[in-house]
Amino acid sequence: MVAPVDLELKKTFTELQTKVIDTQQKVKLADIQIEQLNRMKKHAHLIQIMTLVDETNMSEGVGRIQLLEKQKITEEKIKELEQKKFYLERSVGEVEDNIWEMLMAQKAQ
Repeated sequence: MVAPVDLELKKTFTELQTKVIDTQQKVKLADIQIEQLNRMKKHAHLIQIMTLVDETNMSEGVGRIQLLEKQKITEEKIKELEQKKFYLERSVGEVEDNIWEMLMAQKAQ
């Protein structure tokens, strides 16, 4: 028969493991979003360079202003995602530490 402590430990371990997996998936998603925003930023920069070469229409000037605004918003989103990623990675580390502590306490018994 399994001891109640073992069942409780197993339940806690499963919960922590689920939390780690969920957090790691969020970190991967943040990485993907950062990568996409960086690509958008590079694309906007290339379009801006291309419009500087041919300055014949006034509408292109308006387009450049919009690109600069979009680029600033993109940079802000990248910073937010990087902060979120840092927090999530730290959270994963803390949960992994909790798992190790739990395992070491079990071995000590």
